[in-house]
Amino acid sequence: MLSPRELRHDLHKHPELSLQEERTTRVIKENIELMLDKYGHSYKIQRPLKTGILLDYCPLDSKEYILLRADIDALPIQEKTGAKFQSINENMHACGHDIHTAILYATLRYVLKNQIQKNLIFLFQPAEEESGGAKKIIDSKILDEYDIKAAYALHINDEYSAGTIACRPNILFASSLELDVEFEGKASHIANADQGRNALTALSHFLHQTEKLIEKSSEKVLLGFGEAHSGTARNIIPETANLKGTLRTLSMDRANDYFKRIKDVLEQIKSKRGVDYTLQKGAQYKEVYNSPYLFNKAKYALIRDFSFIHCDMKMTAEDFGYFSALYPSLMIWLGSRTGDNVAGLHTPYFLPDDDIIETGLEINKRLLGIL
Repeated sequence: MLSPRELRHDLHKHPELSLQEERTTRVIKENIELMLDKYGHSYKIQRPLKTGILLDYCPLDSKEYILLRADIDALPIQEKTGAKFQSINENMHACGHDIHTAILYATLRYVLKNQIQKNLIFLFQPAEEESGGAKKIIDSKILDEYDIKAAYALHINDEYSAGTIACRPNILFASSLELDVEFEGKASHIANADQGRNALTALSHFLHQTEKLIEKSSEKVLLGFGEAHSGTARNIIPETANLKGTLRTLSMDRANDYFKRIKDVLEQIKSKRGVDYTLQKGAQYKEVYNSPYLFNKAKYALIRDFSFIHCDMKMTAEDFGYFSALYPSLMIWLGSRTGDNVAGLHTPYFLPDDDIIETGLEINKRLLGIL
């Protein structure tokens, strides 16, 4: 049976993308089964999706449960940390999901060893980064048989020093909507540009107009495009162009409203330039909402032993928002920075120290007493 640190190293070395976490799931499951064989308690292991694991720990004759969640998927990033357990493929745990998993694994071991008298759901969830794994879990109906009184998760972040807890009541993370935009014009030689309809120019105008749309907004909103493709040769008017981006707002309702406004911009460009378009929604995540009641209880339980920051709302997105829309929920930032350098989430240099696993476990021990 692997220790939490060993599990972290194993998963970090073999990262897998959303809904492809087959090896990850197998390794977690095999080690949980060894743990259960050693400590033995009332439990049930289920697989609501192809990947991921839900463990139902039920020492009490009750349907009331607390849901503890960790995400298990990685990102398509080439790691550059130089760690001894660096990824051996082209993916990377650049968002700390290997740490999250190790902390939940350590928490399960603590619960089993100490026979904690609470009904708990340990959810090792796939596909947080893409495809909305939390929503897929909910849609599977597996949670319908439980009376979930609270849901909890943490997320590490080297914006804060190691061991620091950052949290806030109400909205912690923004709602997120992925956008795919494709423009379809008409190709022509650049010497005969008037015979073509330039999809790349339409893309440029779209970026300019949507930037003005966001600048005029009186509320907190973010629209960014991180991927763009167009053209086949330097002397040909491009027939197609496409963009991939994300929209962040304070709520899913506001995201849908801005989606309509973005479509209006595209209609105007189509009318003026004769370039058609398709606008599609990708993954959409609800805002993460922290119960003020749970926040206050957690702050009281943690502030004596940890540095506790009442942070601002972040434009980060997390599919834990789907759980927070259904159950009283709490999500916290756990600082992981050990020096002055901030690598940042989703970068090839993000590598939290193993010690943060024990810190996360100590936080979870305290929270188990109040959730």
